[in-house]
Amino acid sequence: MSSGISLIIVYAAIIGVFYFIFLRPQKKEQRRVAAMLADLEVGDTVLTTSGFYGVIIDVTDEDVIVEFGSNKNCRIPMQKAAIAQVEKPDAE
Repeated sequence: MSSGISLIIVYAAIIGVFYFIFLRPQKKEQRRVAAMLADLEVGDTVLTTSGFYGVIIDVTDEDVIVEFGSNKNCRIPMQKAAIAQVEKPDAE
């Protein structure tokens, strides 16, 4: 009987370690990314998942329009999920 209880304790410990090593950090990162995307504003400089830097010129619920380079005609609509990093403009 005690070997069955010790086996259950070992399984519980393995599940606990799995949670703290894999699942918890992943959920924390998902919350960070969701907060980053929720705080997008016009004028923010962004890095897309494809490696392009641009400036946000319009924000909707699911999409953003990003202007790339110094050419004002290069405006591309994309999903918010395609944004990897956001840099806020300096407040001067």
